Amino acid sequence: MNFQPVLDQINAEMRPLLGAGGAVASYIPALARVPANQFGIALRTRDGVEASAGDAAAPFSIQSISKLFTLTLAMRCMGDALWERIGREPSGNPFNSLVQLENEHGKPRNPFINAGAIAVADRLVSRGHSKPDVLALMTSLCGEPVGVDEEVAASEAATGYRNIALANFMKSFGKIDNAVSEVLDMYFHQCAIRMNCVQLARAACFLCRDGAHPFDGEPEVTTERHTHRINALMLTCGTYDAAGDVAFSIGLPCKSGVGGGIVAVVPDQLTLCVWSPALDATGNSLLGMKALELFVARTGLSIF
Repeated sequence: MNFQPVLDQINAEMRPLLGAGGAVASYIPALARVPANQFGIALRTRDGVEASAGDAAAPFSIQSISKLFTLTLAMRCMGDALWERIGREPSGNPFNSLVQLENEHGKPRNPFINAGAIAVADRLVSRGHSKPDVLALMTSLCGEPVGVDEEVAASEAATGYRNIALANFMKSFGKIDNAVSEVLDMYFHQCAIRMNCVQLARAACFLCRDGAHPFDGEPEVTTERHTHRINALMLTCGTYDAAGDVAFSIGLPCKSGVGGGIVAVVPDQLTLCVWSPALDATGNSLLGMKALELFVARTGLSIF
């Protein structure tokens, strides 16, 4: 299939809707200043064919999309031992909920809510992984240098009171091994990684290649078994408490971030990244979700 005309048409349909609904993330000051009237879309097939449209080359803060890649690192170095302190169930609650964490004695419901991703960061710190290791993985996967937006990282550290509370809460239950400040520094910096749609579609392509590196000849990123499980978690937990609606209306494993990006996977075929900063009430990109619905409707690509 020639995907370029599909993406061009989706971009054309999204343009009149820019600025008409949703709101940028305001609780992170550096993100609150991002202009909402932007939309980009890009994909990469398992065979390396790429297509893009709109503001696909504009860099943005990937935020929770980074959790895909830190989870991959953690599963690679820990295997099933990772799940001793982190669950695999949908939360049904906001991504930064404290109430659920207390009810479940400091064990995060899944690795894609904030508490779960902080716990993953703790596991990585315990095994000697650092911020440069995450950047090295991202750079390798997209074939281009990737960096951190230090303004966003500092903004998150200065205002991330709920994440600080989550980390200390887990520490009080003995679920965090390292210093909370060190773990949160890792977490805030991974969320502040800056990439564009083309780079993210490439970087996530191992998820449609059974764990094989997006660029042939490079070492395997992770195992086929782990890839299937990451995709399963994306479907059930990857879009906060909207995961059921996303599975119903789109039918693809997705991981979103409050920077407005969403990565979607069509197993064995392609990965797709959409971006538009204005968010809906669940913290997912408003136009990004509309674009994914259009893509699925026009291509017939779904896991169902």
